Amino acid sequence: MKRIAVFASGNGSNFEAIAKAIKNGKLKANLVCLICDKKDAYVLERAKKYKVKSFVFSLKKYGDKKTYEEAILKVLESLKVELICLAGYMKIISDTLLKAYNNKIINIHPALLPAFKGAHAIEDAYNYGVKVYGVTIHYVSEEVDGGKIISQGVINYQEGMNILEIEKRIHLLEHRLYVKTLKKLLEE
Repeated sequence: MKRIAVFASGNGSNFEAIAKAIKNGKLKANLVCLICDKKDAYVLERAKKYKVKSFVFSLKKYGDKKTYEEAILKVLESLKVELICLAGYMKIISDTLLKAYNNKIINIHPALLPAFKGAHAIEDAYNYGVKVYGVTIHYVSEEVDGGKIISQGVINYQEGMNILEIEKRIHLLEHRLYVKTLKKLLEE
């Protein structure tokens, strides 16, 4: 079974979707750790619930991105992590991790890439007035939200939907699509 790590910064609903799928046998993987960059993120509680080791790394403590990622890399190597799943991790991955895990870091993004890159994708799509929303899972590259697309899922806008309803539907789609995509990747 592949040894995976999830990186998250906030609530952790995608982390939980992955952890739950592993626990229920839908995903054949070993979730060996959670890497988080915020000591008060709710995802840490979710990790406790699923008995997943969690590590908190603050960029401020390390001073620069290279030293920060080298510290994370030591943990990943010690746990023999083979695949990294970004799930709401709000830091840009740089060379240190990209070189060590070339084509072994995936990210979930709440828009149909290549449109609406960045941290405010749902809001940007909503303000633009799109009629089809979606989720993209892609490999992480040097370009933010620019790596090769692995899978996408869509939801259609229904007249009168507000942004909160759209966000809720996108998050539900994220949970299903991440598990489905991981299952396919782990079986390759």
